[in-house]
Formats: sequence, structure tokens, C-alpha cells
Amino acid sequence: MSVSDAHSAPLSDSDRLLGHAPIGGLIVKLSLPAVAAQLINVLYNVVDRMYIGNIPDIGATALTGVGVTFPVLMIVSAFAAFAGMGGAPRAGIRLGAGDKEGAEQILGNCVSLLLVLSVALTTVFQLFRTPILIAFGATGDLLPYAEDYITIYLWGTVSVQLALGLNTFISAQGRSGTAMISVAIGAVLNIVLDPLLIFVFDMGVQGAAIATVLSQTVSAAWVLAFLLSGRSVLRIRAKNLRFSAPVLASVAALGVSPFIMQSTESLVTITLNRGMARYGGELYMGTITILQSVMQLLVMPLQGLTQGTQPILSYNYGAKNLDRVRATFKRVFLISLTYTCSAFVFVCLLAWPLARMFTSDAALIELTVKAMPVFFGGIWAFGAQMSCQAAFMGLGQAKVSLFLATLRKVILLVPLAILLPMLMGGDPFAIYLAEPASDIIASVTTLTVFLLFYKRTLSKPAP
Repeated sequence: MSVSDAHSAPLSDSDRLLGHAPIGGLIVKLSLPAVAAQLINVLYNVVDRMYIGNIPDIGATALTGVGVTFPVLMIVSAFAAFAGMGGAPRAGIRLGAGDKEGAEQILGNCVSLLLVLSVALTTVFQLFRTPILIAFGATGDLLPYAEDYITIYLWGTVSVQLALGLNTFISAQGRSGTAMISVAIGAVLNIVLDPLLIFVFDMGVQGAAIATVLSQTVSAAWVLAFLLSGRSVLRIRAKNLRFSAPVLASVAALGVSPFIMQSTESLVTITLNRGMARYGGELYMGTITILQSVMQLLVMPLQGLTQGTQPILSYNYGAKNLDRVRATFKRVFLISLTYTCSAFVFVCLLAWPLARMFTSDAALIELTVKAMPVFFGGIWAFGAQMSCQAAFMGLGQAKVSLFLATLRKVILLVPLAILLPMLMGGDPFAIYLAEPASDIIASVTTLTVFLLFYKRTLSKPAP
């Protein structure tokens, strides 16, 4: 069926919502649940750290030890993003083109891919967890806490993969409210179980890990139940679980970008922790755990906004409705930039209470408060990068997304975090400076590349 034929036929639910609803209201409708979902999702790890950091006597050390496991957690979620964020935009584009069967084939292949990845990740990390944690900086008093947490967490890898990876296919249908519920169910359970297992049952770090695994399992069950039901536009069907090389290739081409964006967060954490261990010591390593936790809290709503509007971009780009693509991007760009400028003011004014949420250790709070305005000195520009990067993802521009995904962290942040302290006489504060420098350079570059793409492709009249 041609595009013109598709538009002459009665409108589907997806077309009425994504293709014809007023853009301003649609952005709110899709983004608010996605923002809520991202905020709730980040609570899985951040709430763990808040409770762990406030365990009497051992809180600061336990917090730093669990913080060393962060690269492993990010790698696990990065593989979920590889399948989910590589497949969902492709499925959205297929829906926009009227090819529901092709969209469901993408979903089925991603389900199988997530299951295979879960088995592989669990096996590798469980076998080599101790040398991996030591390489990441978990030595001395930190190692037992890191091992206690990650050993239990890894048994829930399949739940993390399915919950995070498949929830994107619910959002791709314009069902962001359902996607939010998927995350909220597990996160609320985690918030309830954390203090119960950590303090009441005196299970400490292990209790936090058990709470997370149980919560993610419940979320995964909810997502699977929805995608298997008649309520979902896209359904998991047995015939689509068999791998198709062309489908996997298309998913991988787009999924490699979010995979690199998330997996390189692990590389960043490792680099920052090892640098602080060398130039500052365990106290400085503790600030990295807190600062990255605050960064997650601030950036996740923005990711929710951009991910929530990706279905609008994908669907209308597939339907060749460029007017709606342009109008959607312009609004998201302005909202994103306004948000990140406000976030910079927020962390400068509220540095002490933000640090206190994660620890009661006076020395750690004092150092974190001092470092926070420096570390977040470039977040005001980050909105430009996030909105443009998300637009490239939603429009299926895999090669550009891949370059931009590597730019901020791999090309800029990691080398700067290594070189700056060497150039500044071993001052650990030079490591904090690497973050704003990379944020600003990457944002300017991403915006420039997008404007060139916009002029060449999106500024043309719709066919």
C-alpha cells in the first residue's frame, strides 16, 4: 500500500495520535509519562545509593564500593538499549509507513536478542566479577561491598534486559503512559523493599541488590504481559522470534549509537575513579559516585522528554510528513535547552542538600559541595546535544548518531580526564573540569552537524 493510499484509508489509532494530533499537546501527552518513567527508572540505582550511603558507620565506604559497580550496571543497560532503542525507532518508522507486520518482526527479533544477551552477560560477569571490579578500582575495603552488590544484581540481568529493552516498543506505539506504569511498578516496589531489607532485616548492601532484582523482575513481567496481549498494537508472536539477518542488521546499525552512549558511561566512570584514586584518594572517589548520581537525576528527565517525542519524529518521518517533524524538533530543542540552563542554576544553589541525600559524612559532603559547580559547569549546553542526538535517532540516522555518541565521552571526556591532571600538576580538581569542557565542545559540534542535516534534508518541502 502506498503512502497516499494509506492516508486515504481510515486513520489508525497510531495515525490519529502521532500523525494528526496537535503537536504541543502531543509532546506533553507523550513526554510527561516518559519523563516520569525515566525519573522512576533512575531511582532503582540512586535510591540504593541513598540508603547505602546512610548505613551507620560504614555508609561512606559502602557507597563508594557500590559506586565502583556502576560500570557493570551501565554495560548491562547498554545492551538493553542496543536492542530496544535500535529496534523501537525502526518499528515506529515501519508503523508510520503502514507496515505493521514488519514492525512486529523487529519486535520479535529484539525479544530473542535480549534473551541471548542476558545469558551471555550473566555468564561473563559472574565468572570474572572479582578481577573486573579490581580493575575498576574496587580495592581494599571497597571490594567486599562491591562484590556483595554485583553478585546478586547479575542474577537479575534477564529482567533488566527485558524490562528496559522492550519498554521502548510500548513507547513507540504512543503508549507512553503504559510505559511509565511498567517502570513505576518496579521502582515503587524497590523503594519499599530497600529500607526493609537493608535496615529492618539488616542485610546491608546485599539487601539493596535483592530489592533491585525483585523489582526489575516484576517490571519485566508487566512489559511481557502487555506486549503479548491484545491491548498492544505491536505484539510478540512466536513466528517473529526466529532471527532475521536483515532485521538484526538494521537494529544493530541504529542500536550501536545508544549502546555506545551508555556503555561509554562505564568507561567514563572507570577513568574518573582511577584518576581520583591516583590523585585524590578514596574520598575523591566518593564524590564521583555522588556527582554521577546527581547527574543521572538531572539528565534522566531530559532523556524522558527526548525519548517521549521520538515516536512522533519516527512515525512522521516514515510517513514523509516533514512539517510535523520540523515543528516537533523545534519545540523539543527549546524545552531541552531551557531545562539544562535551569539545571545548572539548580545545582549551584542546592549543592549541599544534594550531597547530603547520599551521605552523612561531613568531609565527603564538604568536598562534593566544592566540586559540584565545577563538574556541572557545562550542563547548561547539554540540552542542545540531547535534543539533536535524539532527533538523529528518531530519524534513523545511524552513522551520524554513532559519531555523536562517541564524541562527548570517548573522544573528549576520557582523554581530558587523563590529560588535564597531568597538565595541572596532579590537581584532582582537573578531573572535574573534564566534564564541562567535553559537554560544551560536544554540544556545539552536535548542534552544528544537526543544522547542516536540517538544511539538507528537513528544510525541503514535504513531498
